[in-house]
Parts: sequence; structure tokens; C-alpha cells
Amino acid sequence: MKVVTPKRMHNIERAAFDDGASENEFMQEAGSGVALVVQEFVERYGIARSVAVLAGKGNNAGDGYVAAIHLLHLDYTVVVFQYPSLATCSDMTQRNAARFAAEGGKILEISDASEINFPEEGVILDAIFGTGFDRKVEEPFLSIINAANESGLMVISIDIPSGLNGATGEAFPKSIQATETAFLGLPKTGFFLREGWDNVGTLRYVDFGLPEEYIEEVEADYILLTPQIVIPMLPKIRRTRHKYEAGLCVGLAGSPGMPGAALLSSSAALKAGAGMVKLLHPGSMQQELGSTPLELVKVSYEYSEPEPILELLNKASASFIGPGIGRSEEAKKLLKYVLENIHRPCVIDADALTIIAEEGFNIPSGAILTPHKGELEKLLRRDIPKGVTHEFLASCQAWVEEQQITLVLKGAPTFIFHPGELIHISGMGDPGMATAGTGDVLTGLIAGLLAQHSLPHDAARLGVYLHGLAGEHAAQEKTSYCMVAEDLLDYFPAAFAFEAS
Repeated sequence: MKVVTPKRMHNIERAAFDDGASENEFMQEAGSGVALVVQEFVERYGIARSVAVLAGKGNNAGDGYVAAIHLLHLDYTVVVFQYPSLATCSDMTQRNAARFAAEGGKILEISDASEINFPEEGVILDAIFGTGFDRKVEEPFLSIINAANESGLMVISIDIPSGLNGATGEAFPKSIQATETAFLGLPKTGFFLREGWDNVGTLRYVDFGLPEEYIEEVEADYILLTPQIVIPMLPKIRRTRHKYEAGLCVGLAGSPGMPGAALLSSSAALKAGAGMVKLLHPGSMQQELGSTPLELVKVSYEYSEPEPILELLNKASASFIGPGIGRSEEAKKLLKYVLENIHRPCVIDADALTIIAEEGFNIPSGAILTPHKGELEKLLRRDIPKGVTHEFLASCQAWVEEQQITLVLKGAPTFIFHPGELIHISGMGDPGMATAGTGDVLTGLIAGLLAQHSLPHDAARLGVYLHGLAGEHAAQEKTSYCMVAEDLLDYFPAAFAFEAS
């Protein structure tokens, strides 16, 4: 799905109006869609059918009034807190407010946040500012936003959380902290930059009737991964395939005292569908690796004999390099030798990334790198902004073009870079995945897909999506507090089954 700036979205809407589309019809469709999002939300969480609408003066408020009308028809208790006065609002907002009042809806014009009495139960529908908002939040709006955030109620924002810059993701100084954002047409760049991802909550798509031809014509800033994009990337399985056709995946991972990362990556590669997984490990680790998956083939090596290591890596369909290898001088020498001579697809992560950054080793062309922000800062030799900016992402893309590699910047959200391609974004995942070892699982998962002859860009995008989806499934049962990296492996089947959902 294309991700665009508010300006691009405004331009295609304006082009549709110039071609005869009705702004009023768009608003009616938008409001109807938002009402359905609210209805589904209330039913999912089993909360009271009570909605407090916060309305501003622009057409975002008009969408809110249309949604409020539909919710009245669904027997909801709806009250609109209106600031500023309706007399100052857009014509379409005034017209739909009048319709809402005629249907028996209650509108309370307020002058400040102290006049808002939120219900004890229900949901807040945020319709204060739209995606064009790009300035400092001033009073009384700031107090109204704070009151909503502190109300204890869940909040659904229309198109964007009020106060968030739709282009840059800046909240200056604060925005609504939405539980869900019912975005209209296309997601906006600000959702994924700076403070955006902390404030948009779960994204819900609303079709407001914009013809597909305008969506097709607009230039995207980024691409948001969706099932429609990633389903075709799943490796095809023939009824007659055998384990060698499914691919040999080899891992160069682990070191004395650090078996966990190697085992998580190896297990993930196995469960991702690789036909065979072999783990290259120092000979001194045999006892530490005594309890491993039965399917895992363990191959010990000595640092003084790197040739057999490279030979096996170059026989593999794909490999993963780095989880838990440590940063000893022996590991550095081995890694340098491998990176200079490997010619098969590989995923590079963890200790290997740190060594590359510190030693200045060359990265094999076509490799997939999976750093978190700290590792990427070392690779790029620059600080990453606390909240990711468009300019920083552009610099990452330039580095990827220079190195001719695929880059996965792990985080929330995760960004995937590939030469000659738009930056892709995955919004899948759960905060509970912020725990040691989940990155190792991702490394093995991507390598397992590579071993099944997926192209690097496809393996990275599909792997990131499935990894996040497995995390969401794990969190549903384990909670965001209690899940650990190994739990993700148990939910690979549910993640891979998304094609049927």
C-alpha cells in the first residue's frame, strides 16, 4: 500500500474534484467507514456503546459528524464536544452538524477542556485536526488533547491523531494518543516518522470512495507491507519437492558461553521451511549445544582451519552469519576471511555487524543486513535521530545503493531498503518483541526463506512481516510482558497461515 504525504493526498483528492467527484459524497463515505471502525472496535473489546466526539472546525470534524449520525442509527449514545463555535467551522462541517442535531444528537459547544465531561465508559472519537495540521498545538486544544489522553478511555482518531504532523510525524508538543487510527484512503508518512508510531495505535483502512485510478497515479513516498504484497512472496511448494530442493541453510553462529542466539536462528530457519539446517560452531561448544533441535545438524570447526567453513557456506543455498559469534580476535579473522570469499546469499546480523563496523570489513554484494538502530549507527558512523526522519531514511537508502545490499532496520516500525526500490515499511509486531533474541529469530527466518530460493528483497520483506505477525500472535496469548524470543517459534505456523485468513 502506498504511503504518501498529506500534500500528495490532497492533490489527488483535488484532481478528483476537478474531474467531477463530489466532496460531500467523499465525506459521507468517510464518515460511514469510520462508524464501522468504531462499531467493530466496540464489539471486539465489549465496551459500552457510548461515544464522545471531539470536533474541530475543518472537514475532519465533518467526517466526525457523519460518523456520529451513523452511530446514532446504531443505537449509540453520542455527544459531540465542539470547539471552536460551529459558526466558525467549514460549510460541510456545519451542514453535517445540523443533520446530526436534527437526528437528536447532542452538541455541546465548549470554550476549554474543563467543560468536557467524558463518559465513564465508551470510546472517544477524535475529529479535531486533520492530516494538514503542521503547527504547534495551542490552547485550548492542548488542554483538550491532554484531557482525552488522561481520560482512561480508548481513542479512535479520524485519519490521524490530532496534533500529529501528517508529513513529519512531529507532535509539537503533544498529540492525541490513539488506540486506533482510521486512516482515509492511504496512510500518511507522519504515521511512521518521529513520534508518529507511538501515537497512531493500530491502523485501520477506510475507503472513502476515491477512484482507484487516482491512487494508481499518485507517487508513493514509501510502501506499507500488506498481505496483498507479501502473499505472492511465499516460497512455492511443489508436491514432489525434496529436502535439497527446499534448500540447505548454514549458520555461522555461536561461541563459548553464547549458544542461545545460534539455536534461535537455527530453529527459525528450520521452521521457516529450509530443507536442512547446519550450524557451524566452535569445537569447544559441543557440550553447550548438547540439547538442540533433533533436526539440526551440528558441524564443529577450529578457528585455525577456516577453509572447511567457507566451503560449507558456499555449498549452502543461503546462510546466516553473526548471531553470538562473539568479538574475539579469532572471530574477527574468521569473519574477514568469510566475507572476502563467500559468494552465496547470506544474512548478516549481531556480532558480525559490530565487527564489520569496527574493523571496516567489506560487505558482500547482495547480502542482507539486519541491524537494530545501535548497530546501524556504528555501520553508518553517525547518530540516528531518536525519532526517525525522512532525511535519515534517505541517507540509509543512499548507503544501500552504494553497498548494493538489502538492509532491514529493525524496530517499531521496521524499514526495509533495497537498491532501486522504494523503502518498505512493516507495521506488524508487538512491543513484547523488545526482548533479547527476537532479532536472532528474524535472522534465521529470513535465511530460511532465502534457502528456499526467495530473492533477497522478497526474503527480507516476507521475513519481517511473518516475524511481526508471529509476535502479535504470541502476545495475544503470552501478553506483551511475558513473551520471550523462543515463543515466536511456536507461532510461526499461525503466521505462515495468514494466506488463508
